[in-house]
Order: sequence, then structure tokens, then C-alpha cells
Amino acid sequence: MTEPHAGLVQDQFLRILTREEAVRQFTEAVRPAPLGRETCPLAGAAGRVLAEDIRAAVDAPPFDRSVVDGFALRAADLAAASQAAPVTLRLNAETITCGHAPVLTVLPGSATPISTGGPIPRGADAVVMIEHTDPEGEAAIRVTRAVTPGQNLSYAGSDMARGQVLLHAGTLLTAREIGMLAAVGLADIPVWRKPRIAVLSTGSELVEPGQPLGPAQIYDSNGPIIAAALEENGCEALRFGIVPDDEARLEAALRHAHAEADAILLSGGTSKGAGDLTWRLVGRLGAPGIIAHGVALKPGKPLCLAVCDGKPVIVLPGFPTSAMFTFHDIVAPVFRTMAGLPPREESRTEARIPARISSELGRTEFAMVALAEDAEGLVAHPVGKGSGAVTAFSQADGFLAIEAEADSLPAGSRVAVTLFSPGIRIPDLVIIGSHCTGLDALVATLRRRGLTARILALGSLGGLAAIKRGEADLAPIHLMEEASGVYNRPFLTPELDLIPGWKRLQGFVHRKDDPRFAGRDLEDAVAAALADPDCLMVNRNQGAGTRTLIDGLLKGARPPGYWNQPRSHNAVAASVAQGRADWGIAIAPVAAALDLAFIPLADEHYDFAVARSPRNLAAIEAFRVALAKSGDALRALGFTPG
Repeated sequence: MTEPHAGLVQDQFLRILTREEAVRQFTEAVRPAPLGRETCPLAGAAGRVLAEDIRAAVDAPPFDRSVVDGFALRAADLAAASQAAPVTLRLNAETITCGHAPVLTVLPGSATPISTGGPIPRGADAVVMIEHTDPEGEAAIRVTRAVTPGQNLSYAGSDMARGQVLLHAGTLLTAREIGMLAAVGLADIPVWRKPRIAVLSTGSELVEPGQPLGPAQIYDSNGPIIAAALEENGCEALRFGIVPDDEARLEAALRHAHAEADAILLSGGTSKGAGDLTWRLVGRLGAPGIIAHGVALKPGKPLCLAVCDGKPVIVLPGFPTSAMFTFHDIVAPVFRTMAGLPPREESRTEARIPARISSELGRTEFAMVALAEDAEGLVAHPVGKGSGAVTAFSQADGFLAIEAEADSLPAGSRVAVTLFSPGIRIPDLVIIGSHCTGLDALVATLRRRGLTARILALGSLGGLAAIKRGEADLAPIHLMEEASGVYNRPFLTPELDLIPGWKRLQGFVHRKDDPRFAGRDLEDAVAAALADPDCLMVNRNQGAGTRTLIDGLLKGARPPGYWNQPRSHNAVAASVAQGRADWGIAIAPVAAALDLAFIPLADEHYDFAVARSPRNLAAIEAFRVALAKSGDALRALGFTPG
């Protein structure tokens, strides 16, 4: 929530607790437990949680049966059988197939034809495979191999025995468990009732996906993310949609949700701004009310935890990364207990961090990381997009924790990484450096060839540092040596080589209706910008190749907006198009996409640094082939290959 509400004054967080104290007090107030049993049909049991131990009511299989096509017989009759001395057995006058109950007893010297899955007849104690027999007339077979008692048959109850505990209470039912329940004839399954959790997104700036965006509006990503996370943790999400910053409407929505659901999850409206209504309204829902309003976490400090008349009410931070960290760390364990699920099993690994990670004293901090590999083992690169980023989770393999007592993790530290998925798969290519939309097209070509790639946009200098440390396979760079005007090669060390990529035109971008720049060339446009104290620029981040061009263009000047340093060409163009800045430096395709005026600056080279002895030579060769075949796609994006 962002809009101020009349009559409210800014408040600090009410009860900031440590993470551990917040978890303790919240859990004690909720006293989470499964919400009650119900029965569901087998066809709808996938994803449900067993409410009691399941015992087999029948044997599985329910009878002795053959596991091959062949002949049921007495093993003693074949004790001396061999290729040199085959044994002849007479055939009984029946053939046993699946679903056919045997009638005739297998007597000494006889055999009964039987199919896989057929019940073993009385008197037989083994089955000989048909491949080890030859017909002898119409009523006998010759057997050339001995068998032992019990060979090629499955005894009744050998898979599941009557009375055996098959599944324990608390088991999450998947396709495997459904098969076991069906095999012992269960049609109605005792399960815990799913907690019904109301999901509300708060904020007048939010718009449902699929609807057009208005000025200063954003799509609601938290609602869908939270609903999906609830369902992954055994709950049923009741989607109440978006509630605007209106006290009456928000209070009505909260009271409706509180009456209908077992718990409420809101996102947004937890901070200390004057527009924060949510925590006040939550406090009116019932006793004991708010347990914590502010937790010493980063990301996630604005978390609000409450229990109202026995029902948990949680207000997650508005930023997606903060919301999901606090949900999984603090909230999900409570809901899993309510759903009858055991605690989630966490997979961890150890990795080294390549550069110092700073932290804030007094707050436990979580940092998402993407894993790469060098000669010494796994390397954890922070995925530092900020708590407002939606894509960070998809790019990260896991996270590490920095304790509240530490102000940083030094470079080279070995840390425990909690994984988002049980297994680790390092991609075929780790690409660290400057990002470009052309690179996305190239990686799409690689994926169609079955190769995986991870892109970490750390800037040209960051990419060079990573590949020199052996942490990356490729480093996309566009760095110009000022003295010679040569791109990229002057920055290579002897152990690195260069794969030529493509050229892209950088230029001065501005809105087409800005009279300060109309009809001017590059030099005059920069001069006009520097002469006007109200003219705001948007810069690029340190370490970016474009930043080198900008600093050369400014010749030491620091105009207004210089310290506004986004990490991409798209962000620069968006800032200018939306009027938050008046000019910047970006590539031509991005300027064209947002209908900005473009004054050419330099035709720069976007190339790839690569180790002369790469970790995965086959993947590098595949990259070269994909690059050679991507010419048309690159030209369509506005780039010049080669």
C-alpha cells in the first residue's frame, strides 16, 4: 500500500522481534495442529495427506502367481534336466491365464501352460520359462534346464501382506502411493482436511494480470505466487483478489475472509508509512491480535504476524522476494502442521562465495545465490536484484544466511547453501558478464539443442573477473580501451581468448518531444544537457561497458542524475520514456522499442571472453555453432553479426 490515509500519522513498527522470538511467539499463539479428518475418494486423493496409518486389508498379490510365460510344474521333476539330458513332461489339459482359476492339480511328471500373472495351480512349486522348453507332440514338452522351488513365481503377500502398515499418517499422497492404495482395494481414503487460506493483495497500485496497466500501476504477482506456494504446502488457497487502499473496503474484505477461511494471508501494507491501514485493521479482528509487527530479517523486516480468535493472520511484505522468504521461513511451517504434513526436508550443500557480501548488523539476512563450479568446487554467486524482483527465485539455486551478529561474509568464505530443489545441476554453460537481448536469442538456440545455460548479469568487468577465477565459461563484454579505441581484446589476459559476437549501436536517447535536443548532434546534445540544471540523466552501473562510454562522454562532469545507475539498457530507456529522466545512453533496438529519439554514439563490439582451456569444450563448440546460426535472429533484433 502506498497512498496516505486521512487522519493517520506515521508509526514505527510496533513489535520488532528477532526471527527466533517471532517464530516462538507466533507458534505458541497459533498452537498449529491438523484441522480435522475427512474421507476422499481414491480418484481425488493425489496431493492429500493421510490422517491415519493404512494397513493392507488383503494380500498383494492375493495368490501365488507366475512372473513369466511358461509352464507350472514341480521343481523336483527337473532336478537332472540339462541340454544333454532333457526331461519330458506331459501337459495338463488346461491353460492358465490372468483371471483364470486353475482346476487341475499338477501331478509328478506333468506341467500346465501358464501366462504371466496367472495363478499357480495346486501341486506346482515353480515355473519354467517357455524359452527353455521344446514341444514334443501336442501333449508334452521337453525341458532343458533345471529350476529351483519358487523360481519364476511371486507368492501371495510377497508385495504387501494382509495387516501390514503400508503408509503412515502424514504421508503426502502421490501417484506412487495411490497405486499402493488401489492395489489393496481401498476406494475411500482418510485424509486431513486442507486448511483453507484466504489470499488478499492490498494496494491501489495493483492490477490483475491480463488487465491494462494505468499510470504508476503494477501487476499483482504476489497473489498468484502466494496461492501457488500455499497449494505446494498442502493448503487450499481462497483467492479474494486485490483490495484497494480504502479502509472500509479493506475491513469488509478482512472480516469476510476471517469468517470463511482458517487463516488469512495478505501481501503489502506492512511498512511504517502513513498509508498503512492493514495492521490496524488486523488488530480489530480478534484476540490476542498482533504478535509481531516487524521481524529482524532481511529481506522481510515488515512482516506482521497475528492470531485473531484462533486463526493466523499474516501480512507479508509487498516486495515479492521479501514475501516469499518470510512465507517459506516462518509461515509455511505453521500451515504444513495444520495440513498434517511433516516439516519440509531441506537439502544443503557447501559453496564458496567469490566476493564479499555486506550485511546489516542486528538482522538475519538471506541472500539468494546461483551456483557455478570451478576447480575448487561449487561457487555461490549472489543473485542481487533486490526484494522487489520477481525473477530472482527462478535464477537462484538456493540461499545462504548471514547471522544477525555479522556485518558481512568475506570473499572466499565457505558457506552452507539451502537448496530450493533437492538436486544440484550445474548448467552446461555459465555465462557471466554484460547482458544483451541478443544473448537471450542465442541461449534459446542452445536450449533447442539440449544445452542449458545460466546468465548472470554482473557487467563486463564482473564477467572478466569471474572467468579469470574459473567460475564462468563465457564472459560477454563490451569494453573499449580509451587510448586505442579498440574493443575487448586489450582487456584479455594470456589465458583468455575472444569469440567475436556482434556489433550494436549505442546512442544518446531522449523523448522525441524534448525541444532541448531536437535537431542536435551528439556533442551539442550533451552540451545542452550539461547546461540545464533541470535536465536529469540516467546513468549505468559501475563495471558496465556502457558506463565506460558515458564517463568518456562526460569528461569528468557529474550532471544531475549521474548516481542513478540501473543495470540494463531497458531500464535506462524506460526511465527516459516515463519522464523520470531526460536522457541516457542505450542501444538502438531498446530506444526503438520505446519510441525514443536516438543520436548515434558508437558502434560497439559485444564479444565473449572464453578460457583457452575451457571446462566444457563441447559446450563451447556448441555455442560457437549456435552463434554462427543465429545471424538472422540477431539482425532481426537490430544487431550486426561478426
